[in-house]
Amino acid sequence: MDNSGGIQASLAGRYATALFGLARDEKQIDAVTRSLATVEAAIAESPDLRTLATSPLIDRVDAGRAMRAVTPALGIDPITGKFLGVLADNGRLRELKAVIKIFRQLAAQHRGETTAEVISARPLDDGQMTALKSNLKARLGRDVAVEAKVDPEILGGIIVRHGSQMIDASIRTKLNTLAQAMKG
Repeated sequence: MDNSGGIQASLAGRYATALFGLARDEKQIDAVTRSLATVEAAIAESPDLRTLATSPLIDRVDAGRAMRAVTPALGIDPITGKFLGVLADNGRLRELKAVIKIFRQLAAQHRGETTAEVISARPLDDGQMTALKSNLKARLGRDVAVEAKVDPEILGGIIVRHGSQMIDASIRTKLNTLAQAMKG
């Protein structure tokens, strides 16, 4: 990855790199990747967990205790569980979202993949995701790990970001372009 120096320089990058190194050494990259996805989904679904992960008002000790209590219920692997405890103990849970993103990039690079961020108005089903990955692989010449996000404000269509490239096929952009053309 061309920007790995920049990634590692950030606080989240240093944590993600450390977690990735440990997962690689223990041959647990896939397990940690799955656990981080589980944690990310749990934070998205639970207002209490989201507050725990983002609020600067929660004491480090309390945050650490809460993270250690919740990880077994989520079925988190031991490496990720310990990592979340360290993140909480160091008062760095607010970095978790960035750590997860960078970890995914490092894992994709390790597998020889590249990563693309895909934004759609609603979640893509398995068939759509498979077709998208196939099209991106044909276009980019290598396997692509997709970071899928949902943003209803794009109304429909899709936005794909890969490095500095962006393909914006959203209905919102098409409507804005049409509106500008009608004005001028």
